Amino acid sequence: MEKIYTAITGVASYLPEDKLTNEDLTKMVDTSDEWIYTRVGIKERRILKGETRGSSYMGAKALDALLEKTGTTTDEVEVIICTTSAPDYRFPATAAVIADRCGVKNCFAYDIQAACTGFLVALQVGKAYINSGLYKKVVIVSAEKMTSLVNYKDRTTCTLFGDAAAAVLLEPTYEPVGVIDTLLHTDGDGIPYLMMKGGGSAQPITHEGLERNEQFLYQEGRTVYKYAVSNMIDVYRQIMIRNQLSNETVSWFIPHQANARIIEAVGSRLGISPDKVIMNIEHLGNTGSATIPVCLAQFEKQFRKGDNLLFTAFGAGFTWGSTYVKWAYDTK
Repeated sequence: MEKIYTAITGVASYLPEDKLTNEDLTKMVDTSDEWIYTRVGIKERRILKGETRGSSYMGAKALDALLEKTGTTTDEVEVIICTTSAPDYRFPATAAVIADRCGVKNCFAYDIQAACTGFLVALQVGKAYINSGLYKKVVIVSAEKMTSLVNYKDRTTCTLFGDAAAAVLLEPTYEPVGVIDTLLHTDGDGIPYLMMKGGGSAQPITHEGLERNEQFLYQEGRTVYKYAVSNMIDVYRQIMIRNQLSNETVSWFIPHQANARIIEAVGSRLGISPDKVIMNIEHLGNTGSATIPVCLAQFEKQFRKGDNLLFTAFGAGFTWGSTYVKWAYDTK
């Protein structure tokens, strides 16, 4: 019996039309374009406007685009996995809302919450489904209305995040391409440094909590930076050693777009040529688990069948990982 591989066979993204520039932020908080750009490498970010629009709105747009692009019908989709840190509701799952919006009625849909590493976790889960023969068409939708989590009085975090969504189709193939290997880690010691303190069952929202801004994202930037750089470097090296890869044989490095300075530090210490490192953070900011699949959609035309791609991500938990993908198609 031939070995089954899990191929990425299509990607699509959705970016809101409205932009929030650094100049706009100077009118909201004590900051400057220079202060923001020199520290995180961001000039602008996309913002989803509309009182009733949540992450599912963007996720449905990305999924509709993916289905049209790949010629996939709604009846063919068997599983939708949504990765998000900004769900529409505590329940039901945002994946269920996306499926309903897109008219996908014959699938199982659920969410994964692994912070900014969610897309890599979903790739691993989707690969397991397909390699086992259980399903043939699995869709990952990474949808993040990150601005709904941001305190626009806190200049250390409000400058970082934007909104976006992307969708990826996974299908079986007998060719040795697709999602080849993934390495994931979690270290709970990092929980206090990157979290949302209020709103969960351990610490429900109260008037006192609202006054302390506990309903917003909390981050201790210097600590997160230190751990992100060291752990992303470590997991990159491990996945390369496991798969006998080198900087020369990897075509593209696609890191989570959290901070341009983190990306530059990781690339420099690994000796990766800058022209192999994909970045879009300058114009989109940090869009959570959507950053890597949005990069795939934006740079898809540059990928060639057989290219070796390495993804890496780091997020709350602390949770981090790396995935090795051999690209499965040439863009037509």
